Amino acid sequence: MNTPMENIVNPVVNDGRVNRMSIILFSGTVDKLLAASIMATGASAMGLEVDIFLTMWGMMAFRKGAHKELNKVSADFAEYAPMLQQKLSGPGAPNWMENLEQAKEIGDVHVYACGMTLEMFGMSKTDLEDIVDDVVGVAGFVERAKEGKVTLFV
Repeated sequence: MNTPMENIVNPVVNDGRVNRMSIILFSGTVDKLLAASIMATGASAMGLEVDIFLTMWGMMAFRKGAHKELNKVSADFAEYAPMLQQKLSGPGAPNWMENLEQAKEIGDVHVYACGMTLEMFGMSKTDLEDIVDDVVGVAGFVERAKEGKVTLFV
């Protein structure tokens, strides 16, 4: 049985949850960062509020200037790394940081750094790209995430 797309995008049933997508961005490889940025941009374009929680290697990719040199691909897909790097270096190729900047221009997108991860790596918010809105704790992020309709771990 096929479900009409309008019922997926605009469900009739209102269960009281906030129209929000929460993304926990743990991975710092270009393939996963690109996937997360595409999901955030798509959700933003669909009118969802988007919260991105940067932790561990995902947060390290947001260090000032790091995104310009990042080209590591997940070990699971290492065999595809040369092809992906070729595609990402071509004209008009998607860039995960530019995607996130565009998502913020389109809609209500917030990027939060994990306070504990910052502390563990001896960093502060000033070490991160300006796209990062604030530093929050896990409990604060989970409190917001549990109110939303979609939560992704990347």
